[in-house]
Amino acid sequence: MEIDPLPNGSGSNAATSPETAATTTAITVASNTAPSSKLSHLTESLKLEHQFLRVPFEHFKKTIRTNHRTVEKEVSAVISSVTDVADSDEISKDDAILSLTSLVSRLQGIKRKLEEGSHAENLQAHRCRARLDHLDSADAENLSEWNNVRLKRILVDYMSRMSYYDSAMKLAESSNIQELVDIDVFQEAKKVIDGLRNQEVGPALAWCADNKSRLKKSKVCIHSSKSKFEFQLRLQEFIELVRAENYMRAISYARRYLSPWGATHLKELQRVMATLAVRSHTECAKYQVLFEPKQWDFLVDQFKQEFCRLYGMTLEPLLNIYLQAGLSALKTPYCYEDDCTKEDPLSQDSFRKLAMPLPYSKQHHSKLVCYITKELMDTENPPQVLPNGYVYSTKALKEMAEKNNGKITCPRTGLVCSYSDLVKAYIS
Repeated sequence: MEIDPLPNGSGSNAATSPETAATTTAITVASNTAPSSKLSHLTESLKLEHQFLRVPFEHFKKTIRTNHRTVEKEVSAVISSVTDVADSDEISKDDAILSLTSLVSRLQGIKRKLEEGSHAENLQAHRCRARLDHLDSADAENLSEWNNVRLKRILVDYMSRMSYYDSAMKLAESSNIQELVDIDVFQEAKKVIDGLRNQEVGPALAWCADNKSRLKKSKVCIHSSKSKFEFQLRLQEFIELVRAENYMRAISYARRYLSPWGATHLKELQRVMATLAVRSHTECAKYQVLFEPKQWDFLVDQFKQEFCRLYGMTLEPLLNIYLQAGLSALKTPYCYEDDCTKEDPLSQDSFRKLAMPLPYSKQHHSKLVCYITKELMDTENPPQVLPNGYVYSTKALKEMAEKNNGKITCPRTGLVCSYSDLVKAYIS
């Protein structure tokens, strides 16, 4: 998932969110116990745990809202039924008993839903507390162990994002960190992703309906009260009706679901509606792309972005972010050359790909490393220049000369010369 981290709302006049306050509290507690030598490292580590608290907190809020809507709907229906019975002038005793029995059964159902909802809320609250306790436990004495748990959390996050749910679950269980990871949240997203990959928009539309109020607050679609992701789903469903040559149903669908978007997305609607005339077998590139399978991949990416924004997650896996932070300090133009030393992580294609969008590191001081020994060249081990211009350390060239009767062979060009032909280079 290629995502941008969300702002933490740390403006000077902004209200402090519960998860931010909790992080600050954990930092303060740890600060009182940690030695000054490790205090800075520990504090900086805790500052990166915004997502760690934000995800369960958002999940907790969603559970509360869902339970509230369900109960409110059921109670409203019961009150309406009671009102109807009370206002009825002519009702027999048997009908009254039947109505009351039905109301009692419905109230029992509400009670059961309240108990289930309360249980779900307690689990979410317990998870939030477990994470606060985990942050509170961080101190300089157990920093190594705490960082080890953190690494496992990052690996579980990566596996969950890459849909390796079984592996993520096994790692979480073996490390006893089930309450510190969000596998269940990603499994919620899996249902929608699987549906889109099977070219079904139903699960995604149901997800949009369940999160309607939260999606309205999304900044993805500024000029509309709806999420643009829902709009993209509707467009794709319309395209599939055109592909199936069900044109009358496509027109009815457009009138019902696409017309409300006309004020904010008129150009996109005009382009899609034109497919009714050009049909799915068109050779016009402008419309042909709408019928390509990659449109479903685009919807999957759109969903992942929307999903991560709602839960306050980074769009990029945490593992990638931490690796890129380290690679940004190592990346230099030399890392992408064929003769890059194998000890350099950027000699591997996977790390090169991950570091591709990163800038080169700024080197304040140049360092010369011998190509042969991989040791630093300095005043104790000065560099020597061969007649062909290549530079190696004195230590390496002396060892080579002693083994070859005073002869030096350049390992990169094959040039053979005498040790007396070398010229000492000076570092300024």
